[in-house]
Amino acid sequence: MIKVKKAISSLTLFYIPMTIALVFVLFPFLWAVSTSLKKESDIISATVRYFPSPMTFDNFVKVWSVNKFSVYFINSLFISIIAVVFIAILSIANGYALSRYKFKGKNAFMLILLSTQMLPVILFVIPLFLIFKNMGLINTPYAIILFYIVSQVAFNTLLMQGFVNSIPKEIDEAAMVDGAGRLRIIATIITPVILPGIVATAAFAFIGCWNEFLVAFSFITSAKKFTIPIGLKFLIGEYSVEYGSLAAGSIIGLIPPILLFMYIQRFLVQGLAGGSVKG
Repeated sequence: MIKVKKAISSLTLFYIPMTIALVFVLFPFLWAVSTSLKKESDIISATVRYFPSPMTFDNFVKVWSVNKFSVYFINSLFISIIAVVFIAILSIANGYALSRYKFKGKNAFMLILLSTQMLPVILFVIPLFLIFKNMGLINTPYAIILFYIVSQVAFNTLLMQGFVNSIPKEIDEAAMVDGAGRLRIIATIITPVILPGIVATAAFAFIGCWNEFLVAFSFITSAKKFTIPIGLKFLIGEYSVEYGSLAAGSIIGLIPPILLFMYIQRFLVQGLAGGSVKG
């Protein structure tokens, strides 16, 4: 009887809610996949077809070559990877400094650092546009990269501080006795230990850079320098929408994040849990 009650409780409190949530999450994705494999005439047909019949890959071919998503894909990949590398390096260095050094106003500094994440992105677009214009960076990927670095370093620094806090300071002191400097300690001791945390943080930073639209759309004016989110926007015309190409482009844009999380998912729980340990 007790086992039956436990089974009913698990079914009611866990399996049914999780199944409903999974349906809500997966249905738009599966619908996009189905739409991307349909002919345009089937998509706009009055008769709703849940499955493509016949199945075609013309939308993928069109969006990759004609709509130049091959170029947008490379642009997004270049911008995201470069930004994430600098975000990770700066966050590790800053997180180590906040964890190991004591200075006046440290708590206030951390509060200000965190409060910057509460400001809306659109607030910075016009001032940064004027600054980057004077620097000659408008319509270059470097303007976007700089913004991604500046906007994401603050939060990732606080995450890295949590990871470094989980490492006893005595390890640093022992390394210094052996003649190691701070940079060597970070490179050879701290970084390998908090590697799961770095991977988890870098993954979320990559997703943020990959999906960002507003800043990229504001700073890039040349079509050959568009990123995937901008390319998707221009598939929606004033009088028509290329539904098949839009769905195919969305699926192409989802491939890197999906592959990334498939590869690093074993690091995520370990890394996020490690950042919650108080040193």
